[in-house]
Amino acid sequence: MAFDDARPTTGPERDRTPDGVSRETTNPFTAIDPFEGLSEDGDSPLAAEMIATERRRRALESAAFPRPARTRIIAVSNQKGGVGKTTTSVNVAAALAKRGANVLVIDADPQGNASTALGVDHRSGTPSIYDVLLDETPMARVAQRSPEIDTLWCVPATIDLAGADIELVSMVRREFRLHDALKELLEGAGKELDYVFIDCPPSLGLLTLNAMVVATEVLIPIQCEYYALEGLTQLIKTVEMVRKHLNPGIHVSTIVLTMYDGRTNLAREVASEVRSHFPEQTLDQTVPRSVRVSEAPGFGQTVITHDPHSSGAVAYMAVARDIAVRGAAGTEH
Repeated sequence: MAFDDARPTTGPERDRTPDGVSRETTNPFTAIDPFEGLSEDGDSPLAAEMIATERRRRALESAAFPRPARTRIIAVSNQKGGVGKTTTSVNVAAALAKRGANVLVIDADPQGNASTALGVDHRSGTPSIYDVLLDETPMARVAQRSPEIDTLWCVPATIDLAGADIELVSMVRREFRLHDALKELLEGAGKELDYVFIDCPPSLGLLTLNAMVVATEVLIPIQCEYYALEGLTQLIKTVEMVRKHLNPGIHVSTIVLTMYDGRTNLAREVASEVRSHFPEQTLDQTVPRSVRVSEAPGFGQTVITHDPHSSGAVAYMAVARDIAVRGAAGTEH
């Protein structure tokens, strides 16, 4: 059948009776809301959760994501591994970029997981953050645009970065290498950037120190388990030390509770404990465990583009909006 002969799939349709008389009917599938008439208080918890997630997604689609008056430089850090640090970095960055912000992610973790999730090349020998820190290569030369979102860029990390902590020890201004490189970028090719996210390694070495010297904010993802509280105390002490000796402008602006399972007492207790100590920094929005979030890097994507309807994508979109609104209101301080 030729395309010209195809009947419309939406809007009024024309049928013919056996005697050749045409009559106009209305397509019964036009403008149907699959959730119309359904309640979040239904018999099925799964159905209720899906309905609530979709409604939150639609609300976020129409919500404003204000852009900051100046570039916000955010170090995403937690010396404890496996807390969702890289996942939070790339998905918040992607969510903000999806809503029109110009965003740069600096992958400062030798594992290069942020580079993988953003779909950029980070094979050994690829110009990377290692070249920026050790050889003073301009950051604009190594930044790659993410293939999924036009306003999202990444400075990749390669395996060469694994020895950088040791190599930086003997270098001049070793704590300020990233500071100087990013300052040059923001004064030139990157002057239109709204956000810079630095994905730190799970340690408090020189790579993390470089990130904290240049950043004005620290975003801390915390897994809702007991050990996370112990790591948080040490991280806060490190931030205070950096503020006292190297960067008086740095502060913990945001704490995100990740891998949250509201069905467990432990998750609720950890969330309550964190909020009691850091009421202003801890976001109301939590990030649930999600298969879609975990599988997205395997496709070279963030969950924001891999499955925007999933609970993980909606949660990170809500986190991104909270961060954007706080920045516009000046409450990130």
